[in-house]
Amino acid sequence: MAALKGRDLLSLQNLTTDEVLELLHLAAQLKSGQVNIRCNKVLGLLFYKASTRTRVSFSVAMYQLGGQVIDLNPNVTQVSRGEPVEDTARVLDRYLDILAIRTFKQQQLETFAKYANIPVINALTDSGHPCQILADLLTIQDCFGQLTGLTLTYLGDGNNVAHSLLLGCALVGINVRIATPSEYQPDPTIVENAQEIAANKTEITITQDPIAAVNGSNILYTDVWASMGQESEASARIPLFQPYQINEQLLSIADKSAIVLHCLPAHRGEEITHEVMEGSQSKVWDQAENRMHAQKALLASLLGAD
Repeated sequence: MAALKGRDLLSLQNLTTDEVLELLHLAAQLKSGQVNIRCNKVLGLLFYKASTRTRVSFSVAMYQLGGQVIDLNPNVTQVSRGEPVEDTARVLDRYLDILAIRTFKQQQLETFAKYANIPVINALTDSGHPCQILADLLTIQDCFGQLTGLTLTYLGDGNNVAHSLLLGCALVGINVRIATPSEYQPDPTIVENAQEIAANKTEITITQDPIAAVNGSNILYTDVWASMGQESEASARIPLFQPYQINEQLLSIADKSAIVLHCLPAHRGEEITHEVMEGSQSKVWDQAENRMHAQKALLASLLGAD
């Protein structure tokens, strides 16, 4: 994918439909062993937020490509002492070949990208989680053999995952329904952007009604009700979000062949029940594995590896 070489991935809005589909195709080929790509490059991981899947999947993906990984823990670098983002970005640009950043504000990520010439990847911000959604789309494609025309229902907090699902589904032709309490709906600007991308080819629905949103849906998706940095609000949110829990009753309203996704970590008994998460319709573990395959394809494409 020469078209992606040297570019940043700050949001799924940075990609076209064809580019997303090409990434998914490459990820599927890498996963099956049909192609073998090698690159002797160095990936930096600058994570201001805790991580399991993102950190490990990026690391393993880069090692399997033949590259190396440097974990740039902010607590043991000068960024913890207030070094300006602009300075850190220009220095890392001289050392690394590619940089993945997991942080709070989207603006910080964009500043890194402005001052670094190497590709910068959004490994999660409060605004979006594009790498997660690439893995989600790969999982959906694996399960259904297609993307266009399916319906995905996301239930819970209208957070960064919901934002990127809106954009990703619009790009590949999946109808998307977001069911949240009125106070926790996704950013209207992101919704508008997704609607522009969809351009009447797919349906985008924002609702407070979880039952209507789930009815006939092919994919049910949820995330924690309080994201990192919102832990103090968690207990107060539970009664409000309870109707949006993915449980066996709600799952029975979906299409009979529906799958269940969760980006993890999960709070079993809150946003999803133990029975559904361990049930036959859950594809959560395949979804987690696909983080590695999707990110391997992304790394190879941004680095221009053969």
